[in-house]
Amino acid sequence: MMVRVEWEFSHPRRIMQTTRRTPAETRRAKEAYVQGWILIAGLTILYALWLFYRAAAQPGWALGLSPAMDELLGLMETAGAFTLGFLWFSLWQRRRRRTRLGQRPLPAMTLDQLYDLSPKEFEQYVAQLFRQKGYRVTLRGQKGDLGVDLELVKPGGKRAIVQCKRYQNRIEPKIVRELYGTLVHERAAHAFLATTAAISNAAREWAQHKPMTLIDGETLVQIAAALAEKSRK
Repeated sequence: MMVRVEWEFSHPRRIMQTTRRTPAETRRAKEAYVQGWILIAGLTILYALWLFYRAAAQPGWALGLSPAMDELLGLMETAGAFTLGFLWFSLWQRRRRRTRLGQRPLPAMTLDQLYDLSPKEFEQYVAQLFRQKGYRVTLRGQKGDLGVDLELVKPGGKRAIVQCKRYQNRIEPKIVRELYGTLVHERAAHAFLATTAAISNAAREWAQHKPMTLIDGETLVQIAAALAEKSRK
């Protein structure tokens, strides 16, 4: 496949300026988020079991409580329900903000601004572009990633891989051949190459009739500008 881009772009420059994190910080944030869900789910289960115990077992000690103590216990149960409701609402709001952040239209970047990004920021930038289109994106750009920076899942369920190259030198066929080898190894349906550099005609010709899309720096800039213009209308 030649460079026929049918998916939309936006970019997270403002996000990266305000929420830049190291991989370790990102991992810790995700772990804390998951732990929060687990903790609240556990507390909810315990609360439900307690209510079931009181209603089904009707323990003698509870039936023997004075009216004041019974009322206090009822207030504590009500407070527990409100607290759990607030915690679930807070987690839902956080998840909603994360989702809206991924869908937020963002301003275009020039090629010089793309060059100014670090390799990790460029990967996050490209990841945001795919999220804007509705892909589920996993960042894999770490040591031992086997040449895969992003892993995508299409809305229909097909899996694709992305290699991000923040280069200034022209992309030659060798890089495209290596990406194709990674595509075969990963058994993915499609491979994308997203780069800040120009792509040689030989590299484009080699990618013809293969499940590959090559996206150069000028294409990124043009599509991002078009999307920014669209968001202003």
